[in-house]
Amino acid sequence: MSVLLEVEGLEASYGAARVLFGMSFAIDAGEVVTLMGRNGMGKTTTIRAVMGMIAADAGEVRFEGQSLTGAPSYRIAQAGLGLVPEGRQIFPTLTVEENLVATGANRFGAAPCWTLERVYGFFPRLRERRANMGNQLSGGEQQMLAIGRALMTNPKLLILDEATEGLAPLIRREIWECLARLKREGQSILVVDKNVDALESLADRHVVVEKGRVVWTGSSAELKADASVRERYLSV
Repeated sequence: MSVLLEVEGLEASYGAARVLFGMSFAIDAGEVVTLMGRNGMGKTTTIRAVMGMIAADAGEVRFEGQSLTGAPSYRIAQAGLGLVPEGRQIFPTLTVEENLVATGANRFGAAPCWTLERVYGFFPRLRERRANMGNQLSGGEQQMLAIGRALMTNPKLLILDEATEGLAPLIRREIWECLARLKREGQSILVVDKNVDALESLADRHVVVEKGRVVWTGSSAELKADASVRERYLSV
């Protein structure tokens, strides 16, 4: 497999407060990788730095071998990174369909590409709600819309920050099933979530973060076999 995303020595701060201290990891094409760790350990900051939403103090981000360090967020998105942000951040005064077509693009000639009909087939509830405003949706429907919106960019790498946070158990299961289906279709995914069991079932590899540094990385089998990692870095 070819390396898709490389994060090397990434450092980032909010004002005088340093949050990332040399984050380094990589994602291969077709791979599902997690960022895991307790709250406040730098997972969302890592994603924000990768996406150009905050400036990196040091380090480099490369995508398909090309440096994205210092690039504006829209250029990073155009390079093929699709973000499902924490809190969903859909457009509340646009309809479901308007939210989806607002980001639609197939810059790389993906086949089959993500279209309205394909997203509606993937999330039938969005078809039913296509004329509803974003602020009229439930939390689960908003998350489906946020995922659909990112897919409409036909991303090479789909990034989900807090994939199922605040969702009811049935909706969480539906989101995990959708991500598993995307994996089977070959979609590369980077996902942040607190549901370790679901992540173990979904992901190829895990990157565990503690205080802005990578402290452990390995496969699902290795994570299941090493109870000390859960106890030391993941338990509440």
